[in-house]
Amino acid sequence: MSSDNISQTTTRAKAGRLAPTLLGALVVALAALYVLEPSTGSAERKGAAAGFTEEQTRSIEQVVKSYLIEHPEILIEVQGALEAKMAKEEAEKTKAMVAANAKELYRKPDDSVAGNPNGDITVVEFFDYNCGYCKRGFGGVAKLLETDKNVRFVFKELPIIREESEAPARIALAAKRQGRYWDMHQALIKLKGTVNETEALKQAEKLGLDMAKLKADMASAEVKAELEQTKALAQKMGINGTPHFLVGDRAIGGAPENLAEVLEGHISELRKTGCSYC
Repeated sequence: MSSDNISQTTTRAKAGRLAPTLLGALVVALAALYVLEPSTGSAERKGAAAGFTEEQTRSIEQVVKSYLIEHPEILIEVQGALEAKMAKEEAEKTKAMVAANAKELYRKPDDSVAGNPNGDITVVEFFDYNCGYCKRGFGGVAKLLETDKNVRFVFKELPIIREESEAPARIALAAKRQGRYWDMHQALIKLKGTVNETEALKQAEKLGLDMAKLKADMASAEVKAELEQTKALAQKMGINGTPHFLVGDRAIGGAPENLAEVLEGHISELRKTGCSYC
């Protein structure tokens, strides 16, 4: 890198450090021009009340506007800082919620489990068979279970996408009572289009399940209670979308294209640091 480039880079770096401070001062000054109107909850201009003349108010507004126009990159910095702050707050919230509900999340006696039932790390997924992102993410889940033989994977049925989703969820839980949950899960999550009761029963027949027992179990109070418990758990955790993965006290919302790698990364870190409940 040339000395000119080094100089330019240093200048930009210094500007980047100074700009937020200046912007903060400008924003504070601008904010002082406004007060919250109690009756309406809206911000109204009160320059004079804040100790500024109309001319001073206009001058401050113009300074802020001009500065932002000349340095629009500041908005990106502000957005980045906000996103980082929100991500940190969300991570802290997740840690607290996981700690409070760890047993129900990771070690419920009737968990729907795939992979190694005695694995050293447990991954949890809240999902819906009619969730397109859940279907896309299944490839990553399958890859993880194929490559890491010491992972215990827990599936939490959360049929919230559409009304038809509850029947296949019930059928999968009924299949678990015949020791075939993983087989049933794979069959249903791979189906294209809407997964409803008719399609789910067809898959159960193809798997050779006892259909009389399956239908009785899917309508049982136990299966209904399991679905209700999972829904209540999701509400406590603030989970309102699928898929939602938990690895220890870390959350992954959605299904990134490199899901398997993301999960593997968290698992690797937890194996180093330890996880008392996963």
